[in-house]
Amino acid sequence: MFNKLKQIKDMVDKAKQFKDLKAELEKEHVEGAGGSGKVKIKLNGAQQILSIDIDPSFLTPDQKSKLESAVKDAFEDGNKKMQKIMMSKMTANPEMMKMLGQ
Repeated sequence: MFNKLKQIKDMVDKAKQFKDLKAELEKEHVEGAGGSGKVKIKLNGAQQILSIDIDPSFLTPDQKSKLESAVKDAFEDGNKKMQKIMMSKMTANPEMMKMLGQ
C-alpha cells in the first residue's frame, strides 16, 4: 500500500519536473539563419516560430526556390540550436536524466 502511494507521489513529482522544464524552455529563444543570413527565424523552446525576417532581395519571383530553401535552412538551424539548449538543461538535472533512463 505504502509502495503504491510512493509510486504515485514519484509520478506526480516527475510530472511537475517536466512541466517546470517545459516552462523554462519556453522562455528560451534562438535565431536560425539561412540563405547566407538573408533569412532569419526566431524560435522559442516550444519550437514555435516567433518571427521571420526576410531580406528584400529574396522577394522577387526569380528567387522563389532560393527563398524556400533559405527558410527551411533557417528553421533547421534554429531547431538544432534549441535542441542543444534543451539537452544542456536536461543533462544539468540528474533527476531528469534518471527519469529518461539515461
